[in-house]
Amino acid sequence: MANTDVTKLLDRIKKDDVKFVRLQFTDVLGMPKNAAIPVAQVEKSLTEGTWFDGSSIEGFTRIEESDMLLKADPASYAVLPWRTAEGKVARFVCDVYTYGNKPFEGDPRYVLKRMMAEAAKMGYTFNTGPELEFFLFNLVDGKPTTQFSDSGAYFDLAPNDRAEDVRRDIVLSLTQMGFEIEMSHHEVAASQHEINFKYTDAVTTADRVVTQKYASKAIALRHGLHASFMAKPIAGINGSGMHTHASLSKGGKNAFFDADAPKGLSDTALYYIGGILKHAKAITRVANPTINSYKRLVPGYEAPCYISWSDANRSALVRVPAARGNGTRAEFRSPDPMCNPYLTFACMLAAGLDGVKNKIMPPGSTDVNIYHLSERERKKMKIEMLPGSLAESQEYLMRDKVICDVLGSHMVENLARIAEAEIDAFRLAVHPWELDRYLATY
Repeated sequence: MANTDVTKLLDRIKKDDVKFVRLQFTDVLGMPKNAAIPVAQVEKSLTEGTWFDGSSIEGFTRIEESDMLLKADPASYAVLPWRTAEGKVARFVCDVYTYGNKPFEGDPRYVLKRMMAEAAKMGYTFNTGPELEFFLFNLVDGKPTTQFSDSGAYFDLAPNDRAEDVRRDIVLSLTQMGFEIEMSHHEVAASQHEINFKYTDAVTTADRVVTQKYASKAIALRHGLHASFMAKPIAGINGSGMHTHASLSKGGKNAFFDADAPKGLSDTALYYIGGILKHAKAITRVANPTINSYKRLVPGYEAPCYISWSDANRSALVRVPAARGNGTRAEFRSPDPMCNPYLTFACMLAAGLDGVKNKIMPPGSTDVNIYHLSERERKKMKIEMLPGSLAESQEYLMRDKVICDVLGSHMVENLARIAEAEIDAFRLAVHPWELDRYLATY
């Protein structure tokens, strides 16, 4: 940062009466991490960076290579509105560097920024607009449960409970942090909610996904509730998704729109969709990163599990909403909010650009409800399914050179290690379902 920019930012921090600053980043899993510094150390952090030990961060590095540097992104400065009682707290989103002033290859934000730079070489900016669904559950003795905090349904006006107040406080806090909130509403399931903010470039959007999840949890806790972004916390009802709207722009204009083309979709839009569909199975490993994620990707609960696209059909994996002109976009419906948004957006962009580079035209749009088709009908229409498990999606990831290349060897190795550990832990666990099924009988 230039000295004048640092001075302006320091003046703003002083004017905001900030006492502590959090330097925020994420691990491979997308979990927010931070180092807190007193305000007196901010100038040094902005000019030189702040060293920390990365050896204990999931997916970062070995203990003999552990020294890492956090470099604050000045544009990400925001005061945390819910932290005012003992002195105001602000935060910066940081990039992670290693010795020699080199970006760290295991930093998820760097993976996305590197892919955005590739898009820029082709003249494109990648914009995303995710829709985060989450549950607000009761706490019992300070511990999260799956007890509903309300019995509201889709778009209900006012559930008689604390949940509406929590959602309001989340929206107000995010607005104070610079978000432009487009809508908040009750979702389909009891205690399920959604808050949407305006689309922008994918790096800023990924920063905001992490911030929204963190803010939601912090504010819910102040109301005695737990905000859960788990994909499928309760069997038999809808899970939580992170439908992600995306578009490419070129020269300030939406590259997906062509007024003279069928359906108003440019070749660029169709090639992007073709790339997404081609690489969907590998992207699933990143967009749906846990054992639990695959209990959401099943027929019957509005979650996509078939690889297809449509301009109307919500059972399709990729949907093109009705808006045209600058609002032309493709909605990728499989990601869930447990994912690391930096890695998910990077993989989406890599797949889409592969489609553009190689002119991968998608098959015809599927305009019938795929859930109502028989297996024979789906085979006839050549509609494949997404991977049904973490193990299966990991196999598809390892076979997909385009997606592995964008992630880089460091990230791919760690994703493989994490998947293997998670699969083994689940395989060896004795589940309550097994006890209910077998204990009394055998």
